[in-house]
Amino acid sequence: MKTLDLLKFGKRRRLTSVLGLALDGRRLDGVVARYTNGALHLDHPFSVALSLDVLTDDPELVGREIRNHLDSAGIHERNCVVGLPLKWALTTHVVIPELPEDDVASFLQIEAERGFPCDVGTLQTGMSRSQTPPGKPHALLVGIPKAHLALVEQVLRAARLKPMSFSLGITALQPVAEAPNPGVVGLAIGESSISLEVTAGGGVAALRVLEGTVESEGSRRVLHAESIAREVRITLGQLPPELRQTLTVIRIFGARELAQQLADELDLRLESLGLKSELVTRYAPGEFGIQLPSEATVGTAVSLAAGILAGKPSAFEFLPPRLTTWEQVSSRYASGRLRTGLSVAGAAALLVGGVFLFQQCQLWALEAEWSRLAPTVTKLEGLNKQINQYRPWFDETVRALTLLRCLAQAFPEDGSVTAKTVEIRDLKTVICTGTARNYQALLKTVQNLRSQPQIRDANLGPTRGQSPTLQFSFSFAWKEGAANAN
Repeated sequence: MKTLDLLKFGKRRRLTSVLGLALDGRRLDGVVARYTNGALHLDHPFSVALSLDVLTDDPELVGREIRNHLDSAGIHERNCVVGLPLKWALTTHVVIPELPEDDVASFLQIEAERGFPCDVGTLQTGMSRSQTPPGKPHALLVGIPKAHLALVEQVLRAARLKPMSFSLGITALQPVAEAPNPGVVGLAIGESSISLEVTAGGGVAALRVLEGTVESEGSRRVLHAESIAREVRITLGQLPPELRQTLTVIRIFGARELAQQLADELDLRLESLGLKSELVTRYAPGEFGIQLPSEATVGTAVSLAAGILAGKPSAFEFLPPRLTTWEQVSSRYASGRLRTGLSVAGAAALLVGGVFLFQQCQLWALEAEWSRLAPTVTKLEGLNKQINQYRPWFDETVRALTLLRCLAQAFPEDGSVTAKTVEIRDLKTVICTGTARNYQALLKTVQNLRSQPQIRDANLGPTRGQSPTLQFSFSFAWKEGAANAN
């Protein structure tokens, strides 16, 4: 699976007209939509039954048949948006654990490889995430075989049409509402089946096709209401409880008579689930953010065309990415080995050129930065030269002051021991003389000196006299690397 992200329509040039096509089996519905002056205009609606099958018959013949129907309806619009049958889609539901947002894409890719019953590389995939507090975030992964999409593209090319979007019709009929809004079950009545969609928590929570629920009896279609109600209950029972509890309404799309019949039947059979059926025959004002014709009847083709013209595409996008001109030329004219070699050579040349361009851009940026900093650097270099010139005249450690402070701290604060002379020799040896009131105060002073880590070999010299004028002298050595006085 190459990507699980939706295509960003906002980056494309906004269309002003488009042909909406809805394919349901061999039934093809279409309408031309034009967007002018803030309003949508609908022209040339048609509904035909194709004699050929898109997946099994020759694409050229199928495209020619579609072109003939378009010419008969007077349609010359080339840009088209196509609603694909839901029965082509494969789905898998994933509960997203608590992960960093950067790791969610890798986790979903692994889950897609586990959940789809085929090689993910053969599918064109889309993803819709939903969140309903206090539950965990959920994701619905949808894949359509690339082979089916390639056949549709060939058919459209043969019909002289240019596809702008491939999506699912039911997701256009019942668009996703914001997370705080109630959940909705959407049912679209088709030719031989019913498409079911559950939207809740700001995303699509479930997609199913209810096969065998619509049968043709002559010229009219018959609904099997009991089977439909049972499949709806099964689908809702498979949803996580936090999503299921948000569902409040069933919106039914289709021919008015059949839709009304189905609404009445479901109201009786699903009353215990607390769901109320709602028949949808007209668009709500401003449903797509643009003005729709008042007489517009709800239909897949109209919804697809209106959505893309309003810049609000369906929840899933399956249009394969378009090849660049170089990719088209290389795939058409080059052999596999030559194409690989040219691709490798082109990639290598692009890589080397990119490296040199990046290096040159860095050099330009550094040169511009140096031009801005050069005057300041020159000034700082001059100051540094002056500092180096006068540095020997200064001693940042101020050892003499530190030494005197330690000596002063050793003397008692009551003045019982006072110094008369202090001789400092080479900032290493200190000899101090003075007077003391008693011998005990003098010994206490010497002990204070010895307790300081910067002082060693503190020795008391001879004393003379009697108290209170006892004369003394002592000496000590000062350690190198003493603490700075500041």
